[in-house]
Amino acid sequence: MKKIEAIIRPEKLSEIKAALATAGFIGLTIYDVKGRGRQKGIVLSYRTSEYRVDLLPKTKIELIVNDEDVEKVVDIICDLGKTGNMGDGKIFILPVEEVIRVRTHERGKDAI
Repeated sequence: MKKIEAIIRPEKLSEIKAALATAGFIGLTIYDVKGRGRQKGIVLSYRTSEYRVDLLPKTKIELIVNDEDVEKVVDIICDLGKTGNMGDGKIFILPVEEVIRVRTHERGKDAI
């Protein structure tokens, strides 16, 4: 099993969430986060002065999937999350040793 963590633009969340659900990936966790990458923030103007906002609002999606589903999820997130501009986000894939459903004590794939 793998844990997929995706940092995306907030405006892309509903489209990605709907596509993941359609593909059968219902269980996920979503966070509102702030961060920066290579773009190092943006410069905004207010009246006559400019200022830099270096932590931009992003959305983080986390889900656990079977090994064979990783590329399918990555493709959905990449296809629907990209705008072609800096700041589209990142995807991190981590190994998961065990998943246990608290209510029933199911383990592994049955608990996803």
